[in-house]
Amino acid sequence: MMKLSGRERWLLFWEAIITIGILLLLDWSALTIIDQVVHTNESFQVGIFEIKSGLSFGPEDLRIWSYQWVGILIIGGVNLWVLIWRLVRRYRSFQMAHILSELHYIAAGHFKHHISYKLNNNLQKIIDSVNAMVDAQIRAREDELAIERSKDEMITNISHDLRTPLTSIIGYLGLVENEYEKLTPALIQKYTHTAYSKATQMKSLVEELFEFAQMQQLDLRLNFEKINLSEMLEQLAASFELEAQHKNLTLTTESWPDDIIVDADPDKMARLFMNLIQNALKYGTNATFIKLTSRLERNYVEVRVINDGEKIPAEAVEHLFDRFYRVEGSRSTKTGGTGLGLAIALGVVEGHNGSIYATSDDNTTEFVIQVPIIQRSMGKLNENETHTQSTPSA
Repeated sequence: MMKLSGRERWLLFWEAIITIGILLLLDWSALTIIDQVVHTNESFQVGIFEIKSGLSFGPEDLRIWSYQWVGILIIGGVNLWVLIWRLVRRYRSFQMAHILSELHYIAAGHFKHHISYKLNNNLQKIIDSVNAMVDAQIRAREDELAIERSKDEMITNISHDLRTPLTSIIGYLGLVENEYEKLTPALIQKYTHTAYSKATQMKSLVEELFEFAQMQQLDLRLNFEKINLSEMLEQLAASFELEAQHKNLTLTTESWPDDIIVDADPDKMARLFMNLIQNALKYGTNATFIKLTSRLERNYVEVRVINDGEKIPAEAVEHLFDRFYRVEGSRSTKTGGTGLGLAIALGVVEGHNGSIYATSDDNTTEFVIQVPIIQRSMGKLNENETHTQSTPSA
C-alpha cells in the first residue's frame, strides 16, 4: 500500500473542502432555479401534486409533501458521487507522482531498484512492467558481464594455446639457427620436425578459431540442400576407420530407415559429426567402440554418437559445449584438442535450428543431436516432396 506524505494528505483534505463548497453553491443555484420554474408554471405544480399524492413509503403510507426535499436527496447523491470521484482522481494522481519519482530514481542509475508498491488499480500494471524491465536489465547486465568474462577467458586461453607451440617453434628453430654447425643431421631433422608439428598445431587452432567465429556470427548463412544423412554418416565412419583401428576401436553406423533425407548444409553437418567422432577418439578413454545411430522421427532426425569410454563427471557434462573447455583438469594439449570442437558442433546444430546435449554413465557416453527434417529457409515449394521422402519410420 502506498502511504501519502503529510503535504499530500493536506492537499487531499483541502480538495474535499473546496469540492464541497463548489457543489453547495451549485446545489443552491440549481434549487433556486427549479423553485422559480415550478412557482411560475402552473402545469408543473399540478404534475408535482399528482406525483406526491401517488407516492407513499413505509407501513404507515408516509407521504412526501415537499419536492424540495426530493431534489435535495437526488442532488446530495450526485454530490457524494462527484466528491468521491474527485478525491479518488486526486489520490491516483498522487500515486502516479510517486511512481514517476521511483522511475526518476531508477533512471538516475539505480538500475537494480524495484518499485515495492501494491495497488488495486491499473497503475499496478505499470509497476509490474517497470519491475519486469528492471529484472530484464539486471539479467542483461549479468549476461553482459558474463560475456566480458568469457571474452577475457577466451583471450587468455588463445594466448596460452598459441604461445606454447610458438615458444617451442622459436626455441627449436633458434637452436638450428644458432647451433647449426654443432648439430648432427639427425638432431636438425628432429628439431625441424618438432617445429613443423607445433606449427601445424597452431594452424589447426587458428582454423578452428576462425570457424568458431563464423558460427557465432548473427548473420550466418548456411547453404541448405537435401542430403542423405545415412550415407554421410557411413562415409565419415569409413574415413575414421583406420584411426579407430589404431586405437583398437570398432566404428559402426546404424540408420532407421536406411536412407534419411534432410535439409542441411553438407559441409557444416559433416564438420559437426567429424568433431564428435574426433572427440570420442581423443577422450573416450578405454573405449572399445564408437557407434553412430540415426533415427527418423515425425518431423526431425535424431543422431547419436555413442562410445563406451570412461564416464564423464556429472559436473563436467553441462560445460562440454563451452568454448576451450576440457574435462581434464589442466590446459594440456597432449590429446591434440583445442577445446573448440564441441563449441563449433553446438554452433552448427543451432544454425540448423536443432539441439544437442550429452549424457554419460558407467556404460556409455552419448552425444544426442536433433535437427528438423525441413529447414524454414528451404521454402515451401519442396515441403511436400520432402514429406513424401520422410514418411518411412522405424
